Amino acid sequence: MTKQEGGEQKEVKRMTKRKVMKFISSTISTLLIIVLVGMTFLVISARASGGEPQLFGYQVKTVLSGSMSPEFETGSIILVEKLKQTENLQKGDVITFKENSDHLVTHRIVEVVQQGDAVQYRTKGDNNEAPDMNLVLPDNVVAQYTGFTIPYVGYLLSYAGSPMGVAVLLIVPGLFLLGYSIITIRQAVKAVEEKAKSGSLSEEEKPIS
Repeated sequence: MTKQEGGEQKEVKRMTKRKVMKFISSTISTLLIIVLVGMTFLVISARASGGEPQLFGYQVKTVLSGSMSPEFETGSIILVEKLKQTENLQKGDVITFKENSDHLVTHRIVEVVQQGDAVQYRTKGDNNEAPDMNLVLPDNVVAQYTGFTIPYVGYLLSYAGSPMGVAVLLIVPGLFLLGYSIITIRQAVKAVEEKAKSGSLSEEEKPIS
C-alpha cells in the first residue's frame, strides 16, 4: 500500500467518523428539544387546567385511589373522553362523574337503573366490595374512560403543577440543551481552526476577509 493510498483511507475514516459524530450530535439535540417542548406543554397544561391537561375533547386525569385496581392503579394517569350524550351508557362502561360539587370519581357502571323515562347508573369501584351508595344521574357524568392508562405518570403530573415542578421540568432540560449547544459550537469552532491550520478549508468554510 502506498503512502497516498494510506492517506486516502485515513481521510475516508476521518470523514466517516465526522458524519457519525454529526448524526449523533443532531440526534441528541433533537431529543433534548423534544423533551423541552414536551415538558413545557406538560407544565403549561397542568398549570392551566389545575393539574389535568386536556386536548380535543380528551382529558388526562390522575388516579388518586386504588378503588379501580387492577384496571388502573394509584398514581397512574388515565385518558377520558368528555361526553355530550350521557343517557345511553351501558353496564361495564367506566365513567367519571361528579360525586359532589368539587369531587370527581371514576368507577364502573354495574347496573343501568330505568325509572320510567329516566335513567340512572349504579356504579362500583372494581376493587371495592360494595357498589357506591348513591345512583349517578346522567347530568353528573362528565366523561368516559377510554381504556388508555400509564402507570406512575400521575405523580409527575401532580409535581408539574407545583412551583418546584415548574422550575425543575423547565429549567433542567433547558440547561441541558444550552450546555450541549455550547459544547457543540466549541467543537465546531475547534474543527474549523484545525482545518485552517492544516490549510484544508474549502471555499465555503474559509472566513470572509
